[in-house]
Amino acid sequence: MRAVIQRVSRASVTIDGAIKSSIGPGLLVLLGVGNDDTAEDADKLARKTANLRIFNDDEGVMNRSVIESAGDVIVVSQFTLLACTKKGNRPSYINAARHELAVPMYELFCRKMSELIGKPVGMGVFGADMKIELVNDGPVTICMDTKAKDA
Repeated sequence: MRAVIQRVSRASVTIDGAIKSSIGPGLLVLLGVGNDDTAEDADKLARKTANLRIFNDDEGVMNRSVIESAGDVIVVSQFTLLACTKKGNRPSYINAARHELAVPMYELFCRKMSELIGKPVGMGVFGADMKIELVNDGPVTICMDTKAKDA
């Protein structure tokens, strides 16, 4: 499971001209589900994301999590995070999970995040053509992969 985590001042997901989800300060999480991802990956990544100390404390040091800062979270599915670009110029998505696995894993990750932060998590719509708007705060952008050795 791969994630691009951005600390934002605000973010929103729009589908067919209508806002589906929007948040103020918090995290925008772009989430890619791989063929070999499990519930353990979703749990591990949700815990790591919710507890990342990337929000400023009273001294201006990144020392607080989204939980401690009472921030909001939007999670957007993004299979392109699993792109393989080793050969040629056209990315291969063979490592991205098919709909049957990806949707339940995406929903599980969102439920875990909601439990951890103690409030609902904003979501996109799996497979929809979404327009994502954000104001990256910092900027702070963290990439995580549950299959990486340094995760």
